[in-house]
Amino acid sequence: MAFRPLGDRVVVRRVKEDQKTAGGIIIPDTAQEKPQEGEVIAVGPGALDDNGKRVAPEVKAGDIVLFGKWSGTEVKIDGDELLIMKESDIMGIVEKKKK
Repeated sequence: MAFRPLGDRVVVRRVKEDQKTAGGIIIPDTAQEKPQEGEVIAVGPGALDDNGKRVAPEVKAGDIVLFGKWSGTEVKIDGDELLIMKESDIMGIVEKKKK
C-alpha cells in the first residue's frame, strides 16, 4: 500500500463476517451490518502530547481490533475499501485464545 497515516491515525481493513446465520439462512448484502472488527494495516507515528513529545501508538499492523459502528472515514486505496480513524476510536485489541 502506498499510504502512510499521520499522527495518531490508523488504517483498518474490515474483516468479512459470515453471510449465513447459525441456522443456515443466507443473509443478503443489503441486510448485513458492516462489521465492527478489522485488521490494522498501517499506523501513524503517534500523537503529540502537550509538551510536544510523541506518544507511541498502542496498536500495530496486523492487530485485530474492535471499533465503533460509525468510526472512521471510508476510503478506497489501491482498490481496497479501508477505514482511516484515530487510535482513540479503537475500543480494543482482540487477543488470540490460548488452547
